[in-house]
Amino acid sequence: MQQLKKGGFTSSIGFILSAAGSAVGLGNIWRFPYLAAKGGGGLFLLIYIILSLTFGFTLLTTDLAIGRRTGKSSLQAFGEISKKWKFVGPLTFIVPAIILTYYCAIGGWVLKYITVYFTGASAEAAHPDYFGNFISSYAGPIVMMLIYLSITAFIVYKGVEKGVEKFSKIVMPGLIIMIVGICIFTMTLSHDGRSAIDGLKIYIVPNFEGLTFKKFMTILLDATGQLFYSLSIAMGIMITYGSYVSKQDNLSKSITRIEVFDTGVAFLAGLMVIPAVYVFNGTEGLEANGPGLMFKALPQIFNQMGVVGIILGAIFFIMVAFAALTSSVSIMETIVASIMEKTGKSRKQVSLWVGIFAAIGAVIVCLGYNLFMFNITLPNGAQAQILDIADYVSNSVLMPLIAILTSVLIGWVAKPKWIIEELEVSGHKFKKKMLYTVVVKYVAPVMMTILLLQALGVF
Repeated sequence: MQQLKKGGFTSSIGFILSAAGSAVGLGNIWRFPYLAAKGGGGLFLLIYIILSLTFGFTLLTTDLAIGRRTGKSSLQAFGEISKKWKFVGPLTFIVPAIILTYYCAIGGWVLKYITVYFTGASAEAAHPDYFGNFISSYAGPIVMMLIYLSITAFIVYKGVEKGVEKFSKIVMPGLIIMIVGICIFTMTLSHDGRSAIDGLKIYIVPNFEGLTFKKFMTILLDATGQLFYSLSIAMGIMITYGSYVSKQDNLSKSITRIEVFDTGVAFLAGLMVIPAVYVFNGTEGLEANGPGLMFKALPQIFNQMGVVGIILGAIFFIMVAFAALTSSVSIMETIVASIMEKTGKSRKQVSLWVGIFAAIGAVIVCLGYNLFMFNITLPNGAQAQILDIADYVSNSVLMPLIAILTSVLIGWVAKPKWIIEELEVSGHKFKKKMLYTVVVKYVAPVMMTILLLQALGVF
């Protein structure tokens, strides 16, 4: 009866596209390219792929298996494993609650850039100060955020089958088509003696020249942090999605497909962005733009392409909006599912509550660039405003902490066999038992502890 009330995915492909949609978001299209550029391109890509196939696979497997075996959202799933560990559940609830507020603010920025390209103002967007002027204004960011949040809330309000799954089935194929199309066009670019092929080499060929241990650790930790952001792990989302999956589905096979899908889109996102930035701005452009790569550098590049750039810019930001929505929907769904399960209230009521909460939080985030503007130094040395603080607390502190606790719980308390049994309950063999066991017991806790200590400024 509980499963019927919660709803569930109607097919394996629906689950895969929904989970992949959660994973494929701003983490892939906004964050991955600038981190790859910062990490030297090919070396970052190599490390990321290795981590994805080992570390990322293990944490994704753990989250989904916990969800399916307990049949609970993340808020209560940990208590089902061990009553002494139920405190981890509220931590996983806090993370998406924080992320939803600033994710909707960023989603509003993306919608703004869509309107820019459809209203003939693309040349203005290419100005170096355009992005800063927009986010520091009062009304614009809030209006765009509310539109974005309303779309997200409506999809979640419709439920798992008619909302989340149906939306993912429509959007994800379209997203891939647009990404591949832009990648193909990108590879035809050349400017001032630089070609996209040269930029491609920077992106895919590892360069070990001048590599120090400190630089390697920075790249390693950046890639590890990106896995959290990209795969939606250690934030309760995949536990909630796992609770919707049928016991008959081959979960191990689905996990592999989700991971390939997510890593593939991240790779294509880098292929879209890095060669284009190199063609028009050189290696200096790759190193200098950082998080502003999508909102500052790309509009300048599109502007240099003339009419083609206007069309390409419009398609690009529509694509980014689709990717962002698939993730914000999964974030909000996790919060809604947890509250429904805890209170017994209807999806309609809870969606409204969560929407109001998110709107209030997102307004505060938007005002963090004007009315509530301030600058503080985080423990890791970074300068931060409200959005940066929210991102730091959720992604750099709470998510590694949750990953450590989850790994210890599964690796040493419940034992890896608890997860392996769930993966094989459908009658399908789990072929990566040894890899999973080693990583969840030893590798994940150590890596996550290092990542957390770095974020806290210990070293």
